[in-house]
Amino acid sequence: MSRCIEKDYLLISKAVREWYRHYEVEWDDKASSFLCDAAIDLYDDGCRSLEEMATVLIGTYVGLAATRVNAPSSSSVH
Repeated sequence: MSRCIEKDYLLISKAVREWYRHYEVEWDDKASSFLCDAAIDLYDDGCRSLEEMATVLIGTYVGLAATRVNAPSSSSVH
């Protein structure tokens, strides 16, 4: 579990807000939860820069649809 402190939560929050600004989408609770979890993982991996964290979120999760995770029971047919 992450050992974030208040200033680190602010970093995570700002990175998620940058994602919203970049994609110009309205606030979405599910997307925010997903993005915060992803940002915490980045933090746990050593990311401490707002610019780096926001860039990785923006590049990895392209648009609102990318924040939607299939149910664990979903399967794909290729």
